[in-house]
Amino acid sequence: MSQSQTVTRTDADGVATITLLVPGLSRQSRADLTETIRAVAADESVRAVVLTGSGRAFCVGQDLAEHVQALRGDASTSLDVVADSYNPMVLAFAALRVPTVVAVNGACVGAGLGLALRGDLRVAAAGAKFGTAFAGIGLGSDSALASALVHSVGGSRATELLLFPDTFTAETAGEWGLVHHVVPAEDVLATAQQLAGRLAAGPTAAYRAIKEVLATAATDSLEDTLALEGRLQKALGQTHDHIEAVEAFLAKRAPDFTGR
Repeated sequence: MSQSQTVTRTDADGVATITLLVPGLSRQSRADLTETIRAVAADESVRAVVLTGSGRAFCVGQDLAEHVQALRGDASTSLDVVADSYNPMVLAFAALRVPTVVAVNGACVGAGLGLALRGDLRVAAAGAKFGTAFAGIGLGSDSALASALVHSVGGSRATELLLFPDTFTAETAGEWGLVHHVVPAEDVLATAQQLAGRLAAGPTAAYRAIKEVLATAATDSLEDTLALEGRLQKALGQTHDHIEAVEAFLAKRAPDFTGR
């Protein structure tokens, strides 16, 4: 287990669970989260990741008390943090090559929502509140929230959600496809870890290829998608996991995936 004042990491059976200990994203918590994600990315024993929060919130975006101090100091540089620390944090999480499950234990707002939508799967606590928040404080969007919303719910609903930053529930988020499972609050982390455990026991290289194709499938041409799939399939066809799965199918037994 590794721990800072704002982020903890625990590992079990190939699953790394990263927990945000504070609801607001301060300079320190952003740095700690980015460092933890990068450490996970470099750890070959990790085959799936769970990202969650603690207490009543998953993540409510910028620590506004810290932001007010920056505004009062020099408004012209107060939002340099977007390029300096938000973007590296989101990019690090999105770049993870193993499957990621986000356990939304409570309020998920602003940059917190942008971060959550970069996970591969999302489990949310029943009744948890979601919101874009930015327009409500006179800002546009950051943390790639706009692109994540367009990808998840389409341009029309994304526009409405950003222009009218009203909160909505986990149940509504589930109906819209923003979350995959809505469960009682006490079951959120266990459900997310169960999903991650199932993925950690699966064909890691195949999951990596799936993530790579999905990352560009909505914007690439048909020709580019076919070419990428072809390259990836050729490589996957030579992996232990593919050969093992075919042999297991013929032998009528469960495959033993090793991630190779």
